[in-house]
Amino acid sequence: MATQTMMYKKSNNSKRMAQLKSVSNQGKEFAMETEGLYVYYGKKEAIKNISLSFPKNGVTALIGPSGCGKSTYLRSLNRMNDEIENCRIEGSIIYKGVDINSPMANVFEVRKQIGMVFQRPNPFAKSIYRNVAYGPAHHGIKNKSKLDEIVEDSLRKAALWDEVKDKLHQSALALSGGQQQRLCIARALAMNPDVLLLDEPASALDPVSTGKIEELIGELKKDYSIIIVTHNMQQAARISDNTAFFYMGEVVEYGETEQIFTNPYNEQTENYISGNFG
Repeated sequence: MATQTMMYKKSNNSKRMAQLKSVSNQGKEFAMETEGLYVYYGKKEAIKNISLSFPKNGVTALIGPSGCGKSTYLRSLNRMNDEIENCRIEGSIIYKGVDINSPMANVFEVRKQIGMVFQRPNPFAKSIYRNVAYGPAHHGIKNKSKLDEIVEDSLRKAALWDEVKDKLHQSALALSGGQQQRLCIARALAMNPDVLLLDEPASALDPVSTGKIEELIGELKKDYSIIIVTHNMQQAARISDNTAFFYMGEVVEYGETEQIFTNPYNEQTENYISGNFG
């Protein structure tokens, strides 16, 4: 895993930022956190002053109605919003004690350690093997046996190896939608990340494939910290340890998932959970 000096081109920032956490998170170790995060698209304020801390080796669900800022916030966590014209981010994103929102941050290293899987499967028009090996090879691993090891390990972790081990050199585009999404997860895992960002990874899948993704998430949290955007309330309740409810670019409530779904502190949260709006 890259060190703090690899994460930064130059940095002497070691200041710990204040944290917004639920009482149940007191004393826990955090994978990453944001402090006073704002995101603007031109003059439009899409995210407003969000401070959240994400426990290590846990699943945190981001819920809320469409357009409330969940995906914008998620993309901020590994600087994907940098790719959007006129997008500006203020505030801090703390990972391993440094602010990766700093202009001095090495974005390529950030994205290796904080991987992302999008809503719709987006495999490369390459073989299954080359999809998984692409990232490690691009970052300097040329040894064939090492790449073979990474590909098999990543596909096993993504619960896909047994289904594709005899057709690794066939096109990834021939896989089913659910298999393609697990391949995209394997591709992210091949970079040996700490954190996985999942943006509605099962929204385009059938119930059986969705079940496999949810089961996979439960296994992956043993080794990774996972932050997932979902519109599926039942899914959030099933797979997450903590939940943050977003509304109009702000976090209304954040806490343990059981508390959020059974005894929310905020009336707005209760109304959303119960389906009265959103």
